[in-house]
Amino acid sequence: MQTRSSQTEKILLGIDPGTNVMGYGVLRVSGNKAELVVMGVIDMRKERDVYLRLGKIFDRVTGIIDEFLPDELAIEAPFFGKNVQSMLKLGRAQGVAIAAAIHHDVPISEYAPLKIKLAITGNGSASKEQVAGMLQKLLHLRDDQMPHFMDATDAVAAAYCHFLQMNRPTTDARHYGSWKDFAKSHADRIR
Repeated sequence: MQTRSSQTEKILLGIDPGTNVMGYGVLRVSGNKAELVVMGVIDMRKERDVYLRLGKIFDRVTGIIDEFLPDELAIEAPFFGKNVQSMLKLGRAQGVAIAAAIHHDVPISEYAPLKIKLAITGNGSASKEQVAGMLQKLLHLRDDQMPHFMDATDAVAAAYCHFLQMNRPTTDARHYGSWKDFAKSHADRIR
């Protein structure tokens, strides 16, 4: 039986949820270095039945987990747009991928698209192409290694964002959402 990676090495699985095309990417992390293991997509465009699509997501994500034995899953949070039906469908796809990870006892971290883009490019409104281009540089990928679908690079971006978060020093200091929060918490020190 295979086991998960050692303490000095971690395998991270990134998922970019989708109901037509779902991206996935696997990174091997050693210390402060990350390298791409694999990236690809689960293409469900030929499957007309929405429930069979969800079943395919579960089966394929389970297969990826069984093959690469990730230590952790990083998944992109659905982005709320104007179309509520699209949001619900995307949430179902994300939920099924999360269920596959839970089924395998893989810890899950969820990241907003803005946070992922900011972590990779330094710009929260970066395009998919900009994210892919930066990942190509960060992971030293050749042009022929870049996928046709940007969903795959978006998944790798989720995993790479998680890698960057893992390497941040932790602190017990309280974090404030704004100057207003800080001022409220320290009203006794402000005149």
